[in-house]
Amino acid sequence: MGIFNFSQDIGIDLGTANTLVFLKGKGVVLSEPSVVARNKEIGEIEAVGRDAYNMIGRTPGNISVIRPMKDGVIADYDTTAAMMKYYIKKAMRKRAFLAKKPSIMVCVPSGITMVEERAVIDATKQAGAKDAFPIAEPFAAAIGAGLPVWEPTGSMIVDIGGGTTEVAVISLGGIVTSASIRTAGDDMDEAITNHIRKTYSLMIGERSAEAIKFEIGAAGTVKNNEEMEIRGRDLLTGLPKTIAITAEEIAGSLEDTIQSIIDAVKDTLEKTPPELAADIMDRGIVLSGGGALLQNIDQVISDETKMPVFVTEDPLESVAVGTGKSLEYIEHFRSIPNVSSRPTVK
Repeated sequence: MGIFNFSQDIGIDLGTANTLVFLKGKGVVLSEPSVVARNKEIGEIEAVGRDAYNMIGRTPGNISVIRPMKDGVIADYDTTAAMMKYYIKKAMRKRAFLAKKPSIMVCVPSGITMVEERAVIDATKQAGAKDAFPIAEPFAAAIGAGLPVWEPTGSMIVDIGGGTTEVAVISLGGIVTSASIRTAGDDMDEAITNHIRKTYSLMIGERSAEAIKFEIGAAGTVKNNEEMEIRGRDLLTGLPKTIAITAEEIAGSLEDTIQSIIDAVKDTLEKTPPELAADIMDRGIVLSGGGALLQNIDQVISDETKMPVFVTEDPLESVAVGTGKSLEYIEHFRSIPNVSSRPTVK
């Protein structure tokens, strides 16, 4: 029966903010927050993903909500393995009758250390993988964005995730030069939280900060200075309080974070060979990741680099799609010891 030949190979974008699972032959079948709720008294997991995310800031004392990934790497090994196992099982629930364990391609930051990479591989195997192969996040993002990564031409990708921003110039199936900085979406949320605390003596939760970023967050000069009402705890009285904030002040609070990302782009361009730099000037810089959705960030980077900048069609799924598509070349990854030694082979 042909069904028993169906490949179970999986691509996983194990992100700081969200985890996406790509099932070979199906595409992205799961996208949920990288969050786990654990009962501290008995040590058992109460919820994973969206259910756990909805508990943030609302749990009793015996439940802790954990983000097991920090800055793109594993901060809590056992919780990460349990989370991955849950997601793999959920993604493959309709194929549970197939006994064969999957080979899994898992995305890691390009600046990851060998120790951190080994932790990701071990956690993936503990979660149920037959084999686990790491792929550099910017390379996966470039594949997912449809860039000509195998051709002898320069392509530049800037993937702004939750924990890291990955910048890379790619040609002939390999990363020519890259930068990986631990400044990204989570830092934007923190900057918003700090601004509101210092300016209004109001404490807000991380979910509120993220909502502000999505609703009125912007880079650079704001064209439409929208207002948004937010609620939090007044640090002076300890009572709930509602205030109105503007897009202009939120853009101001994000300036330092945006500048760090721009500096990483410039540093990478400075290290790029002239021929490839000319290609990038012609083709432009491509943005992916959740941070690429920040209003006006493409224009700000374009103004700073004097190059055209484009946001990929589906920035949230680019890395997961690229990780999944790289399964076509999985045999080549078997002979490559680690991400730091890669160029990837076509």
